[in-house]
Amino acid sequence: MRQHRSRTDTGLRAISAGHRVGVSRREFLAAGAAVTGVGLLMPAQTRSEEPPEGRSPAGLEIPSVDFHVHLDNSTIDKVLEISRRRGVRFGIVEHAGTKENKYPVVLSNDKELRRYLAMLEGKGVYRGVQAEWVDWRGCFSRETLAGLDYVLMDAMTFPGKDGRRVKLWEGGVESRVDMADRQEFMDRYVDWYVAIIEKQPIDILANLSWLPRPLANDYEAFWTAARIRKVVGAAVKHRVALEISSSFKLPKLYFLKIAKAAGAKFSFGSNGRYPNMGKLEYCLEMARELALKKADMFTPAPDGQKAVQRRR
Repeated sequence: MRQHRSRTDTGLRAISAGHRVGVSRREFLAAGAAVTGVGLLMPAQTRSEEPPEGRSPAGLEIPSVDFHVHLDNSTIDKVLEISRRRGVRFGIVEHAGTKENKYPVVLSNDKELRRYLAMLEGKGVYRGVQAEWVDWRGCFSRETLAGLDYVLMDAMTFPGKDGRRVKLWEGGVESRVDMADRQEFMDRYVDWYVAIIEKQPIDILANLSWLPRPLANDYEAFWTAARIRKVVGAAVKHRVALEISSSFKLPKLYFLKIAKAAGAKFSFGSNGRYPNMGKLEYCLEMARELALKKADMFTPAPDGQKAVQRRR
C-alpha cells in the first residue's frame, strides 16, 4: 500500500472487493472497521501487566468492553497496549469449527482450544470464540468449552441451494442462494437467525441485522418490526445478548429500541483487527440514545451458567 493512501480509502476499496468471491470474512469485516471506527483515546496505564476494567464513558453508567476483538496480524501484547491506551477491556475471539471454514486460524479440537486459552490466561481479557457453522461444537469436549468466557456467532454464513454453507458477503451470492423473491429470502434469513439462537449454545449474536449486498440498500423495508421482534424474542428467551457493531454501525436505532423494550441484553463489538479494536463510538452513541445501564449489558456468566454448559 502506498503511504499517501488513507486508511479510509483503502478500506473502501477492500469493501468493494469483498463482494467478489474469494475474499474472507475477516478481510471484509476488517475493511469495514477501518472505514467506520473512531477510537476513544485515553492515557496509557502505568501498570503493564494487564488492562484495566473498561472505564465508564462520560454520561454513561456502563463499562467499555469490546467483546469482538481478533488478534489478526498482531500479538496479544500489542493488542493489550491498545486496550490500556483506550481504556477499553477486550474480549478476544478466534474462529472455532471444522477446517472446512477457511480462515487463517480455525480452532478445531480440544488441543488447539486449550493452547488458545492458555495463551490468554492472566492477560486481563475475556476469552471467547467465534463459532463457525452449525457443527462447530462437535469439535470440542464440554469440559474444554467450559474454559471459555463466552461464545459469539453470527448469521452471515447461510445454507445455499444445495444445503452447503455460503458466505453471504461474497460476490455471486445470488447464484448460490435463491434471492429472486427478496421478501421470501428475508423470511428465511430471519428463520436462520432464530435457528442459530435456539439451537446453538451461544452467548452473543454478532453482526446483528447485517444484510447481503442485494438487500443492503433497503434496510428498513426488510427489517420490519415483526421480523425484529421474532429475532429479539428468541434472543431474550435463550439469554443471548445482541451485539451493537461499531464496524457496520448496526443495528439501526429503531431495531435497538424494539430490542431494549423487549428486555434484551447488549454487548459492544468492534470486530477489530490490529490496530482498530476498541473503537466503540457507534456503540456508545447508541448506548446514549437508549439510555443503557449496566444491567442492560452482557456480562460473561459464572461457571456452570455459561451457554455451553447450560444448553448442551
